Amino acid sequence: MTTVVLAALAIVLAGPVPWGLSRLPSLRRTPRAAMVTWQAVALAAVLAALGAGLSLVTARLDGDLSLRAWAVAAVPLCLTGLVLARLLLSGHRVGTDLRHLRRRHRELVDLLAEDRDGVRVLDHEAPTAYCLPGLRSRVVVSRGALTSLSPVELEAVLAHERAHLRARHDLVLEAFTVLQQAFPAVVTSRQALGEVRLLVEVLADRAARRRVGAQPLVSAFHALATPGAAPAPDSALGASDTGLQARLDLLVDEGRHRLQAAALLLGAAAVLVLPTLLVVLPWLHRFAGD
Repeated sequence: MTTVVLAALAIVLAGPVPWGLSRLPSLRRTPRAAMVTWQAVALAAVLAALGAGLSLVTARLDGDLSLRAWAVAAVPLCLTGLVLARLLLSGHRVGTDLRHLRRRHRELVDLLAEDRDGVRVLDHEAPTAYCLPGLRSRVVVSRGALTSLSPVELEAVLAHERAHLRARHDLVLEAFTVLQQAFPAVVTSRQALGEVRLLVEVLADRAARRRVGAQPLVSAFHALATPGAAPAPDSALGASDTGLQARLDLLVDEGRHRLQAAALLLGAAAVLVLPTLLVVLPWLHRFAGD
């Protein structure tokens, strides 16, 4: 029974739950709590999937260590190993590709851009601003952005990009990209990665708003989102590339929404505890029975 519940829980957490959460835009008003919720759902789905396989192996053996029992348990054990292997392989591929792209782009930026007080300035007319995360991170703006933005608007954009680097939002996005690519589309929700991309931008917006206020950030985004603006590279985090209208709407909302945040954090804790208990309690019961 535990195996069935864990398997069902893994499927629900991997598909329907992210789909439902993505249709609740009001959760974005508390971006930090919403991010914790998305991370908890993703981690709980993985724990439930692995726990279902291990639970089935334990049930098949159940004190019988004969060759026949091991042969029967080999199927769920292999399936569990396959899930884990796909996660590890996807993590390796995504991480390797991203770091390769960022290293190459960083080398080009260092070669072509001028360093002005730690900010790389590209000699390009199209306005753009983005950051390249990593141990050797870079904040990059174009000459077009410098001419389009006022000093306070530029400060707002730089605060936004530095918030990404400081919080290592790239690692959060990388983890969700790994999950998205590790499993077939029938058991993963495409909405999860898109919503997390938006949430990291909202978090960076909030950090910039605390520094310079909302209005300079709003006007800076409008300047960077003109038709002639250049998008950020795939390996970077751009200031105005993701969900701009939703973010502009959230910038004017300065409420604390403590009740919503508390509810989300409690829900996240419950989501994580449930598969853990389903895996651990049978072992504790068996140990107590022995």
